[in-house]
Formats: sequence, C-alpha cells, structure tokens
Amino acid sequence: MSRAEQREQTRARLVDAAVASFAELGFDASSTRDIAGRAGVTQGLLTYHFASKDELWRAAADRIFAALDPPPAAPEDRGGDRVDDEAAREAIRGYVRFAARHPELFAFVLDASRRDDDRLRWLVDTHLRARYDAVAGLAARLYGDDGASVAPHLYYGLTGAASLLFAQAAECRALTGIDPTTDDHVERHAELVARLLVP
Repeated sequence: MSRAEQREQTRARLVDAAVASFAELGFDASSTRDIAGRAGVTQGLLTYHFASKDELWRAAADRIFAALDPPPAAPEDRGGDRVDDEAAREAIRGYVRFAARHPELFAFVLDASRRDDDRLRWLVDTHLRARYDAVAGLAARLYGDDGASVAPHLYYGLTGAASLLFAQAAECRALTGIDPTTDDHVERHAELVARLLVP
C-alpha cells in the first residue's frame, strides 16, 4: 500500500470515528482525542489531517450526506395535475430505508440544529437546502397551490417519521419488544410513512 493510500485510509477512519462520535455525543461533548482513539490513531495524526474539530465535523457531515446523495428528485407528473402517488410513496420508502441504515443522520442533524450558528448555516447551505427543495417540489405537485405552505410540514414530517424510530431503536426494543432495524420492520415502517404522507 502506498503512503498516499495509507493517508487516505487513515483520513477515512478518522471521519468514520467522527461521524460516530458526533452522532452519539454531539459536537460539544465530542473531543478530538476521543475521535482519534476511536479511529486507532494518535492525536497528532488527527491534527495532521484536520486543523480543527470544526473541519472534522464538516468532513463528517459530508460523509453522512454523501451516502444519501443525490437529493431525491420530486417524482414526475404522469399526466394531469397530480404527481404519480406511487412514485412519491416509493421515494419516501427509499428515504425510510436510508434512515434505518444510517440513524446517525438524524442525531447529527438534530445536534447541529440546537443552535443557530455557522455550523448550522453551513449544513443548511451545503446539504439540507437541496433536500428541502426536493420535498417542496413534491409538496407543490401533491398539493398544488397549497404546496408552499405544506412544504415545511411535509419536510419535517418525513424527517421525523422516517428517522425517529431508528434513532431510538434501543427504546423501541425496550418498550415494544420488537427490533425496528430488522428488514421486516423497516419495510413495515417504510410503508406506513409512505401511506401517511401520501394517502
């Protein structure tokens, strides 16, 4: 393995560890020393790759959203004024499946949203705006003239309904006795959310 490949592998391990730490503990409680330890590298090696915790956080955000890219497109009209409801439901099911595989997305964004600061504005501009616009496009197709007023509710309804169950999987197991991360329950949840949002 070349030195360049080793550097890239180390950087990837650091970003993976940062995703896990920021999702689990939040930005403020995560330390670069802990992240370096999770990645199995020294603090010095972390600072070689990332000049600051903020730079590492942005790399972690990029990693999470790269797994979700590209932003979901609003389903196409199939004639008439309404979107094909089944295509809209399938887009929603796809997002629920992603949320089940990546519960860190919800925790990461929730932590960033707790304060109105440069990190949140960067996250909105870099990753969230395109996703909101896609949902707003879907709202416009589904609700016509009311789409603009429905869009925020559809966006946050989808975000919460798709993600919360998997972000709180341990609570769900303790409370209900089911494991929401099994394929069967993921598909049940995907269908429920799709039918709730696009009856």
